Amino acid sequence: MTYESALKNRGYAIPERKQGNQRLFEDGVKTGDLIFVSGNAAKVDGVLKYKGIVGDTISLEQAQEAAKIAFLNCLATVHNMTGNLQEIKRIVNIKGFVASTADYIEHPEVMNAVSSLVNDVFGEAGKHSRVTVGVASLPGGTPVEVEMIVEVQ
Repeated sequence: MTYESALKNRGYAIPERKQGNQRLFEDGVKTGDLIFVSGNAAKVDGVLKYKGIVGDTISLEQAQEAAKIAFLNCLATVHNMTGNLQEIKRIVNIKGFVASTADYIEHPEVMNAVSSLVNDVFGEAGKHSRVTVGVASLPGGTPVEVEMIVEVQ
């Protein structure tokens, strides 16, 4: 079973991403066998699915969904750079940034939704390291931003 079909079986799909970045940085940079994917927000068709602060206007469940959307956007970058997800040899590292209230302490629970999905879909290749950080705000008001490093064949 391919990674894309494993995602599809769980109700997820790789979003279509337009080629041609108009920002001052790249969506992803490949060096050697590693792809460093820039931070992605929880955008669907270019529009934020959620806006707000976790622990205030965004619930844990909404933040978890936002994190998974942002992760899928990261995978779209890898797909665009490699041609297909089967080129992924390993998900090396995932970083999650959670815009939250000062007293919010469930940041790891937000990103556990992503780690669980990665482990389910990628199996051994999905065993990754992770960082989760709480921040005061994120670009555009997204409640979660995700970036990652993958090893490719």
